[in-house]
Amino acid sequence: MLVAMSIRKFLVVMLGAVPALLGQSRAPQSGPVRLYVFDNGVIRGIDPQLFQLKKEEVATADMVVASYLIVHPKGTLLWDTGASPDSALKSDGSSVTQGLYTAVKTLRSQLAAAGYAPKDVTYFGLSHYHSDHTANANDFAGATWLVQRPERDAMFAEKAPPIAQQARYVALKDAKTQILIGEDYDVFGDGTVVIKAAYGHTPGHQVLLVKLARTGPVLLAGDLYHYQEERGTSKTPSFEFSRDQSLASREKMEAFIKKTGAQLWIEHDLANFNKLKKSPDYYD
Repeated sequence: MLVAMSIRKFLVVMLGAVPALLGQSRAPQSGPVRLYVFDNGVIRGIDPQLFQLKKEEVATADMVVASYLIVHPKGTLLWDTGASPDSALKSDGSSVTQGLYTAVKTLRSQLAAAGYAPKDVTYFGLSHYHSDHTANANDFAGATWLVQRPERDAMFAEKAPPIAQQARYVALKDAKTQILIGEDYDVFGDGTVVIKAAYGHTPGHQVLLVKLARTGPVLLAGDLYHYQEERGTSKTPSFEFSRDQSLASREKMEAFIKKTGAQLWIEHDLANFNKLKKSPDYYD
């Protein structure tokens, strides 16, 4: 018993991940806002023509799948949940391929490495409902869901929306929910974490601004673009909900970036993702 207690005390003191690993709730992070980047695998076999691009026009057709944890003194926000459900992945860390998606690390294990568990997530947001962003959404139904009204309406319409797997987010239907109506939403009330509507890719697509003390402002762009090569063009995916809305949202966000100097992180951009620090490292 004494040995076990000593080991437990050592872990609590020395390892930031211990509260999550021991089943305890993680206390809010003091100090500056942190942004953790999670690796949810890759998408291979994509035809760039779906995005009005030729193969020779893109550096690589492959896309990454990412999600993010924002840690604020007042709580936490998880943004997107990957394409492969944790239940489909292996504990030995070997890769698993399902269709176009290949993943190695579970979202839960990456959260734990950063010191958190699903129950420690205060707020939960999806850039949009497409299945490559919602694989583990049901695990976070205990958080307050932040969603645009037209997105939620589409997600739970009688006929399921295209490119969606309703079963993977159905638990959100009964979650505590903050409905957004297209205006900026200041998650923690101090301007450091702000949801911005960017409708078009889906009815209520949204992006996330995170203001970091050392890194500066970062705009997590979801699927506002899929490739860097789309920027500066009027090319959009063939499966947009509304091409006109998408182009208007792009124009608005590009103006915001120009005004604020924010970095734009395109969620599926493999080249940029490979340069980023991954959890348990973080940006602050």
